[in-house]
Amino acid sequence: MPMSILKIYPAEGTWVVRAGGSVIGESTRALELVQRDWPFVIYFPREDIAGAVLDPSERKLECDDRGTGVFFHVSSPEGLIENAAYSITAPTEAAAQLKDYLAFDAGKVTVERV
Repeated sequence: MPMSILKIYPAEGTWVVRAGGSVIGESTRALELVQRDWPFVIYFPREDIAGAVLDPSERKLECDDRGTGVFFHVSSPEGLIENAAYSITAPTEAAAQLKDYLAFDAGKVTVERV
């Protein structure tokens, strides 16, 4: 398998993440990850996300390009959204900037620039 090239940039502007319509995080310090031909992913500094809405999941993240990490369920007004967030806890050298950041499954929550 060819080596994937990760590109990580400061995400311009202010980014928010909403779960069940409620804002659970907002950041002007987010990072944008571009990987292969996949859609870009926005990573939020952990301290910019309401920690009370995150519940640890037993699911683990394993990615050849980014490293290993953990998933979180997200509490929303409409209930628990399973495995909606993840954090890379042991990044590869190419993904070192993403350590202590959170990304979200865009199919389960809304991530947008405001």
